[in-house]
Amino acid sequence: MTDTKTPEIPETPTVTERGLIPLPPAAARALTLVGGIATVASAFLAWTWTADFPGDLTVYGYPGGLQWLTFVGGILVALFALAGYGVKGLKWLAPAGNNAPTVLAALGAFGTTWFTVIAIAAKLGGLVNLEPGGYVAAVASLLPVLGALALPQSGAGEQSAKDTLRAYIAKPDHIPPAGGTAPWVQRAIVTAVTIVGLFTFAYGIDTEYGEVFIGYLIVVIFAVWAAHTAGLLDRFSRLVAANRSFALAMGFVAAIAFPFTQSDDHYANIGVNILIFGTVALGLNIVVGLAGLLDLGYVAFLGVGAYTAALVSGSEFSRFSGVQFPFWAAALSGMAASLVFGVLIGAPTLRLRGDYLAIVTLGFGEIFRIAVNNMDGVSGPDITNGPNGIPSIPDIKLFGFNFGNSHDLGGFTIGRFANYYLLMVLIMALVVLVFTRAADSRIGRSWIAIREDETAATAMGINGFRVKLIAFALGASLAGLAGTVSAHVTYSVVPNPYQFAGSTPPNSAFLLAAVVLGGMGTVAGPLLGAALLYLLPEKLVFLQDKSLLAFGIALILLMRFRPEGIIANRRRQLEFHETGQLDVPQQATLTDEPAVTKAGA
Repeated sequence: MTDTKTPEIPETPTVTERGLIPLPPAAARALTLVGGIATVASAFLAWTWTADFPGDLTVYGYPGGLQWLTFVGGILVALFALAGYGVKGLKWLAPAGNNAPTVLAALGAFGTTWFTVIAIAAKLGGLVNLEPGGYVAAVASLLPVLGALALPQSGAGEQSAKDTLRAYIAKPDHIPPAGGTAPWVQRAIVTAVTIVGLFTFAYGIDTEYGEVFIGYLIVVIFAVWAAHTAGLLDRFSRLVAANRSFALAMGFVAAIAFPFTQSDDHYANIGVNILIFGTVALGLNIVVGLAGLLDLGYVAFLGVGAYTAALVSGSEFSRFSGVQFPFWAAALSGMAASLVFGVLIGAPTLRLRGDYLAIVTLGFGEIFRIAVNNMDGVSGPDITNGPNGIPSIPDIKLFGFNFGNSHDLGGFTIGRFANYYLLMVLIMALVVLVFTRAADSRIGRSWIAIREDETAATAMGINGFRVKLIAFALGASLAGLAGTVSAHVTYSVVPNPYQFAGSTPPNSAFLLAAVVLGGMGTVAGPLLGAALLYLLPEKLVFLQDKSLLAFGIALILLMRFRPEGIIANRRRQLEFHETGQLDVPQQATLTDEPAVTKAGA
């Protein structure tokens, strides 16, 4: 019988590491904990004397606005500091056994607190507008940063290099597995994380001021980053993999529950537009993420679906004003029209590769916009009503349910946009099912082979042209489906939004950025990318014409530090990084089994 014991590691001398600031580890950890608690306490003080700053930070004893975000940041710092002490019940917060999460949590609390102090001074006209509580908060949030930076960076305890290396080799990851947890506990954890995610997302959408939204982004980004470096995200991903069906069901329930967390139908409008944008991004993900085809005119397929639905849905301004299809027929018509256009464009152009294909698709997108702009009966045939578009598109009526009316459900009033949001949740579920089934099928593996090396895939017997054409047609039909709903939500369809680039989505540049930003080849990645790219222009209106500059800087930073996207596909993560740069041991294959385990077997 083969001996599979962990290989012996020669003794190595323990190296006493120090942090970036010369403080004894015990003093550094105590400073971090005290600073975190002081940061929490500072949120209950008044930071300014006037209520002119968003959130009303003038009240003692009750946080408001950005003070709540400082409060959350301080709580996270204190929890990670206590986990470093090995407090019973909190050890699970640092399964990776390092101090990086404490540093990141401290930076998050420091960032949102100092941003608030600077914003108060800038908005109200100087530091004189700060109450003593503002200065206390600034100093208190600085203390955990100094303490965390003084901690040894290798581990949370006095672990030797040999012990660290042995733990690293003994498991597929350096994160202890959660497989021994009872199934009901695993599902309870998935449920709790889903609830926290739902209310975190709802809080971000509910923010009325750009300053509060920026503070929200700082806290969320550093909190997620800290959870990643702590190993919590790796553990949670394993729980999701072990309870995949339950996790999908919980995600679906959370999406349905979102409108019930809102008191203003405007935020449901943001939600439905995010889902429409995300659906189109998932369709583009088939073309770009799976098949590797760079399409710069993809928003045109959204326009084809929207115009088709507008023409056949009973608008009095439609060229076919006497025709009114039921919604299911209009949706199928929009999908079919987009599919036909996808085939017509793809058939003569998909033999091109790389930049040449990108240029052709960019041209197609512009041709579509110019064509519908000129089909006004003067410059061309009277079909789309030219620049005026097709207004007065009636609301959807499905099985006697009018989506344009408000409805009372269980004591909650569901408005018009909430109705469309719930419809888009169902459509999104269908699109996700199509994407996952296609990606896991034989044709999906062919797409990936074409993406990796088309010449080699063709030599192995894959019909590259047919496979790419299927990807193009399927992606176009999904965009057309989203376009049919978009036409009813906005009441009208005009040519202007269907362009390559603009200050607000949807346009081809933002769609491509959503896929790349979120993570190509994944399901959750484009949805997250679409949510971020739709929310940022919506919430940061004070940037005005500088929003594209900020967006470009953010993309450059992301491509520098995480080119595989926020939610990385495992294969692409290995492509973009050398093995030694990842938080995983060197592997012989793309599976989760490490090379050393295979050697030991």
